[in-house]
Amino acid sequence: MSEEKVALDDVEMTPFLRRVTIFSSGGPFLEGYVLSIIGVAMVGMKSELGIDAHWSGLLGIGALIGIFIGSLMGGWLTDLVGRRRMFIADVSLIAVLSVLCAFVDSPVQLFVFRLLVGAAVGADYPIATSMITEFTPRRYRSISMGFIAAVWYVGANIAYVVGYFLSDVENGWRWMLGSSLVPCLVILVGRWSIPESPRWLYSKGRHEEADRIVRTVFGRDVFLDEPEPTATSFRKVFSRGYLWRVLFVGVIWLCQAIPMFAIYTYGPQIIGAFGLAEGNAALIGEVIIGMFFLIGTIPAMFLAESWGRRRLIIVCFAAMTLALGILGLWPDGGLVLVVGCFAIYALFSGGPGNLQWLYPNELFPTDVRASAMGVAMAISRIGTVVSIYILPGFIESYGMGPTMLVGTAISALGLLVSVVWAPETKGLTLAETGAPGLRGRGGAS
Repeated sequence: MSEEKVALDDVEMTPFLRRVTIFSSGGPFLEGYVLSIIGVAMVGMKSELGIDAHWSGLLGIGALIGIFIGSLMGGWLTDLVGRRRMFIADVSLIAVLSVLCAFVDSPVQLFVFRLLVGAAVGADYPIATSMITEFTPRRYRSISMGFIAAVWYVGANIAYVVGYFLSDVENGWRWMLGSSLVPCLVILVGRWSIPESPRWLYSKGRHEEADRIVRTVFGRDVFLDEPEPTATSFRKVFSRGYLWRVLFVGVIWLCQAIPMFAIYTYGPQIIGAFGLAEGNAALIGEVIIGMFFLIGTIPAMFLAESWGRRRLIIVCFAAMTLALGILGLWPDGGLVLVVGCFAIYALFSGGPGNLQWLYPNELFPTDVRASAMGVAMAISRIGTVVSIYILPGFIESYGMGPTMLVGTAISALGLLVSVVWAPETKGLTLAETGAPGLRGRGGAS
């Protein structure tokens, strides 16, 4: 008796699917690492490379500018030529650029290489998240995407630990910048045997190849609930039925990322400005705060299924806004208040942090999924680049209170947009969530 066919959205989790999630998460790990390590390396390179306040700001945002460019181009190319080809090429490029960063002798060279590293990392987001989404069953989708968010913080925290141990080593900052070669090689080895996404193959009319991969991976009859093949069109992301979705995802990502990137890029300086610590002690404080960010992603993985996406993001943005508001009104409130508010902000950022990965991959069909992810990320990075560049001067001119109040306003915007637009996609298949008829809470369609 033949085994009954089951939809790919309804299969059980397997070791292969876990491997897809783990090694696809390499891109977020690398972003967390490379964006954080520059803040630590900056201390040692300033005198040797002659870095002033202007170059300090440019180097802080160099990788972010690259991510903006790479996410746009990488998403479109991924939808056009396939997930796996890009999956391998961009990590290989990051490995080469990491080595080059270790041998720079001017701020200009470092800025160029950091920008290129950012472009490669940015390209990996739409590649890797599309791969995870298109392989993962719907019951486990929020957990898999939550794992991506968690891995970002793992990368950032490891960067601070590496920076701590290399800070007193001769030419330690060069070793810091080149150290991302190591995770690149591990990720590359792990990705090599992962096949092309069968959903992408099906969307291009390559049904036989898609079926062959599905049989090889699952060893049983699994069917793809995909619409008929469609040519990739970047304009579709901005068409009726999808424009509100990319704006929604871009804004919530922007509102979560601006304060978070500020904390991670200039974390030691911010902690020092609150009078808590300086030097290596500030790095330890930053790792502790980073652990709260990491821990916050874990309950969010499961609450996205039990509470639903919409309730989770609204509750979390409300708590984050409150925490930043307290810091803004009482910046001299003492150790317990400052650390407590940072911890609350970090813990609740897990909701938006997870959903900024999950939403864009659920809300768009396979033929433009990577493109939409790239656009949403690019929108978020515009504000992030501006904020990171102006943050040091703003803190110096106005102090921590007003700086935290600006962060409060940004988080409040995320809350407002979530109340108006956040859709509920819990329990739906990718075919259902990506359909143009799905409506946001505010009635957009």
